Amino acid sequence: MTNDEHELDMELTVSLTDNLLEITQGLGNSNDVAIREFQIDLGDNHSIDGAVIYMAGLSNLHSMIDTLLTCCKNGEQQHLNPEDLLGYLENIVVSQGTVENFDDMDDLFEALLSGNSILLLDGCRRVLAIRTTELTARQVEEPNVQSVVRGPREGFTEVLQWNTAMLRRKIKDRNLWMETMKIGKVTKTDVVVAYVKNIVSEEVLEEVKIRLSLIDIDAILESNYIEELIEDKQNTPFSTVFNSERPDVIAAGLMEGRVAILVDGTPFALLVPALFSHFFQSSEDYYQPANFSSLIRLLRFLSFGLALLTPSFYIAVTTFHQEMLPTTLLYNLASQREGVPFPAFIEAIMMEITFEILREASVRMPKTVGQSISIVGTLVIGQAAVEAGLVSAAMVIVVSITAMSNFVLPAFNLGITIRIIRFLLMMLAATFGLFGIFVGIIALVIHLCGISSFGVPYMSPFAPFHLSDQKDTLVRFTFPNMITRPKVFRQKNLVRQKRR
Repeated sequence: MTNDEHELDMELTVSLTDNLLEITQGLGNSNDVAIREFQIDLGDNHSIDGAVIYMAGLSNLHSMIDTLLTCCKNGEQQHLNPEDLLGYLENIVVSQGTVENFDDMDDLFEALLSGNSILLLDGCRRVLAIRTTELTARQVEEPNVQSVVRGPREGFTEVLQWNTAMLRRKIKDRNLWMETMKIGKVTKTDVVVAYVKNIVSEEVLEEVKIRLSLIDIDAILESNYIEELIEDKQNTPFSTVFNSERPDVIAAGLMEGRVAILVDGTPFALLVPALFSHFFQSSEDYYQPANFSSLIRLLRFLSFGLALLTPSFYIAVTTFHQEMLPTTLLYNLASQREGVPFPAFIEAIMMEITFEILREASVRMPKTVGQSISIVGTLVIGQAAVEAGLVSAAMVIVVSITAMSNFVLPAFNLGITIRIIRFLLMMLAATFGLFGIFVGIIALVIHLCGISSFGVPYMSPFAPFHLSDQKDTLVRFTFPNMITRPKVFRQKNLVRQKRR
């Protein structure tokens, strides 16, 4: 019998034995399928056979078993037929958790593999699915990627229910709606779409739901699966979907009228629409004084420019435009490069690739040795390369400044984008000098202005320009001055506080 033929025969019957056999065979007689059989006394020497089936490690049903065994002895269920007995158990006996009843084998398997316990009775075609899920997962911890000096220390975990609860703790309003759907034909992963009903733009929300409903894939194992499947198809290295493992960041996005997507099994939630300026904002900006936060945000934009342009600018000046350098500095650079056999472009490529290797090695190494190996590797290799005459000391400084500037950015995926574009600008600088860099920058700006995220221009509020939205882009105004929400999201309610 083929798998398709077997699936067509998978129907619940009134025979307890046949149903149990069908379930165990449908799961390949796996050893983690646990079955507890019992009898319920109906009086007059009559009884009904019953069974509870669950997946070991996913369910914790000790209290429910005790309740059922007590019911089997108290005699209140006497003279009931199997259908009425199931209703009695559903409404009177099983008081813990959520209870559902159905008569479809596909629903049974989905409930069973989601951690529910299934109660079956002989002579009854329907079954009860009782939520007895045992959540064994990593506890709430401080986020590792998006850490802050001042602010909440809790981060999302791999358990979807805990993540939605953390959002509820932040936004205690009935207008915070959460819609659950299952995506993935095999994994059947729970995905929650969260939004504030009286703020969110209906157009954006509808677009999110349409894109999620069109996903047809076997497995969703992490939120990046969703991100790549719903983002705007524009062939860009820039991410048009924002992700975060911090509940406060997601809650703040919801209060701006954006839509959050939470995926079971990952601590990273998605936030849309995502704009270019969002990747320079940190949750800590709103937990520090506005003047200090504005200074730090300007520093991030400066670091973005340094990480993107420093190597290419050095290559262009030392190769084509030496007259731009002061005479003393030119003599120093010339003396350093006297014994270097490679042009500046090859120097930069060698050092950048070496640093990328060290960066990846430090991530993959055990934490106890990763940091020390990366530091020692950087110092030893850099010093040895200069002494061996393979690269100049100035190039080591340039690559170091570039690497440090890359880590200033709060969004890790923006740093990856910069690393990709940096190599392209280095090639343009080595070929055409500063003219190549300017052409590359112009092409980059044109590309950014042509991107959108769920119908919202990616470069908003810079292009198109919105004066009222500039209060939280390059700098952050004080809270009394941020009366309205950003207009680019077309929310229902723009006012976030009353004027003083």
